[in-house]
Amino acid sequence: MSQSPAPRIAALYRYPVKGLSPEALETAELETSGYFPGDRLYAIENGPSGFNETVPRHLPKVAYLMLMRNEALARLRTRFDDATHRLTVEENGVLAVDADLSTAEGRAALAEFMKGFLPNELRGAPRVLTAPPGYRFTDSRTGYVSLINLASVAATEDLVGAPVDPLRFRGNLYLDGLAPWAELDLVGRVLEAGDVRLKITSRTERCAATNVDPQTGQRDLSIPRTLMQGVGHTDCGVYAEVLAGGVLRTGDSLRVIG
Repeated sequence: MSQSPAPRIAALYRYPVKGLSPEALETAELETSGYFPGDRLYAIENGPSGFNETVPRHLPKVAYLMLMRNEALARLRTRFDDATHRLTVEENGVLAVDADLSTAEGRAALAEFMKGFLPNELRGAPRVLTAPPGYRFTDSRTGYVSLINLASVAATEDLVGAPVDPLRFRGNLYLDGLAPWAELDLVGRVLEAGDVRLKITSRTERCAATNVDPQTGQRDLSIPRTLMQGVGHTDCGVYAEVLAGGVLRTGDSLRVIG
């Protein structure tokens, strides 16, 4: 009898501000029924969207500045500090913003910078939004934790005939030890590592944001179209729900249940 695949966590990433820099983690403490820690805490509204922080509802990602349409964001290097809520933004290696996003003044400073950085891509005055408790600015309504299979990324490289940075897919858990596209068959199953239990809920359909090089900001590939032509779908990666919380670490092995 064949054994179930045993994926391993090769890397952990969070994205504190939607559309801005990924941040690598060695450990992540997940909460039951929660989102990935420190992920998509803020978003930059691209003109009035009607988002209500008191009664939040999921909006399409086009309501915000994001890589699918605003690829220049990839040229910025940002870092968020949990303890102080400070976000630093560097443009061309020069510090452009150092702001406390827990304050109205800090959020206004980031919004003002975006006015000058993306003057021709704004539909109105940008505004930095804070995710209220129990909400995050994820692309999917059920995008609590996203997982990327590095073997699928390698297979995508073969299809496009060029290197593909896994960070194009902006996942939280990057996994090795699976066959290409095997993650798509895990929908409905559970992954366990220590106390953590993740239920795979859906495949992740890819958009034009993956066409943007996360290092240069250049729109240099056609990944969704190439996937459709090569494998008959545009999916790469899966979303998961946190059935039981706990600590995940880079290098942890995951057991496939069910």
